[in-house]
Amino acid sequence: MNRTLAVFVFFGIGYFLSNFFRAANAVISNDLMRDLGLSAADLGMMTSLFYAGFAAVQLPLGVALDRIGPRFAVPALMLMTVVGCLLFAAATALPQVAVGRTLIGVGMAGNLMGAVKAFSAWFPPQRVATFTSLMVGIGALGALVAATPLAWLSQQFGWRAVFVGGAAVTLLSATGIVAGTRNAPPGVIWRASPDVSNEGFARIFRTPQFWRIAPLNGMLLGATLAVQTLWAGPYLFDTLRMSQFEVGNLILIISAGVAVGYAVCGALADMFGARRVLTVSTLAFLAAQTPLLLPVPLPVAGLAVAFFLFGFSGAFSLLTLAQVRELFPPSMGGRAVTAVNLFGFGGATAIQWGMGVIIGTFESNSDGRYPVEAYIAAFGTALVLNALALAWYLTPTPSPAGEVRVKRL
Repeated sequence: MNRTLAVFVFFGIGYFLSNFFRAANAVISNDLMRDLGLSAADLGMMTSLFYAGFAAVQLPLGVALDRIGPRFAVPALMLMTVVGCLLFAAATALPQVAVGRTLIGVGMAGNLMGAVKAFSAWFPPQRVATFTSLMVGIGALGALVAATPLAWLSQQFGWRAVFVGGAAVTLLSATGIVAGTRNAPPGVIWRASPDVSNEGFARIFRTPQFWRIAPLNGMLLGATLAVQTLWAGPYLFDTLRMSQFEVGNLILIISAGVAVGYAVCGALADMFGARRVLTVSTLAFLAAQTPLLLPVPLPVAGLAVAFFLFGFSGAFSLLTLAQVRELFPPSMGGRAVTAVNLFGFGGATAIQWGMGVIIGTFESNSDGRYPVEAYIAAFGTALVLNALALAWYLTPTPSPAGEVRVKRL
């Protein structure tokens, strides 16, 4: 296999697995609550720990990517997912499943960032956003598998067996990255000097434009993942009393929207500019959330349209990585993208957990179902946070001299 193609394929497989694991709990949420005795707050907390583990390793991951490269840094982390899957599968109570979910998140933390770092070395600078969004679009099919196909697998073999199989596939994927890829083509400088790693993060966090971009990533990615990978499921179970397969089909539509959005956002940004495209897509994302605030849920056809638009527009958060990467030299690429990704998955942790807390303040009925008002309160809070992040992103960045300066990306 051509080495450039191998880099694209093997890192794409890793990102496919990341999407599968992060989205799996939405479809099996009822099974987890029943088998492990979890409340809505427990479910939200436990599921969000994937993103907490993911976020916790972002900064050291950035140093590792710039120092030892994605070829070894990413597979080393993936071994934690193998352990986490096995612990998750064997769990009998909240503490075990929480630790397992955290380890799964830690292990998947390097897959996208490692791909971005590798692509920066293997593809021309003006095409990195296009190839990254294409790879992420293909990798996002993992979330499609975590919808209706996962519902079928769970019914046939049980959710525990699914995670044992996930451990085996993750181990094979890590082996493929080590054996099939390289950090960079011959002659391409990708490694950071040992004496600039700490200074690199200081420089990133001192850059005013970073602080316009990072919160938007946190709110966009956070809301997208909170709904796609968990709360869409209970919302449909509770308010429309759908079956597991019906829920899986609608989550499949969100995931399809995410996959399409990831696949096209890079090309659109290359044509029209990331800032303009991200602004328009965020407005569409806000519009897609409004049907979830209705006291009477939309019929299935209306929800399908809203869910697709939600996933499609939410995927454009990927462009924040391209924007931040362009602010810094290639030797800082790993640290730059992991710094902004820290906000993305920190936001996912806070929003997903917070929505569970909000929903849990309402009283469930005798069947354990929460009222539509609980979900309106949770989704409405996420909508307000996203609107505030967009307003902050669009605020001009003052230069140290006091003059207004906005970098066009």
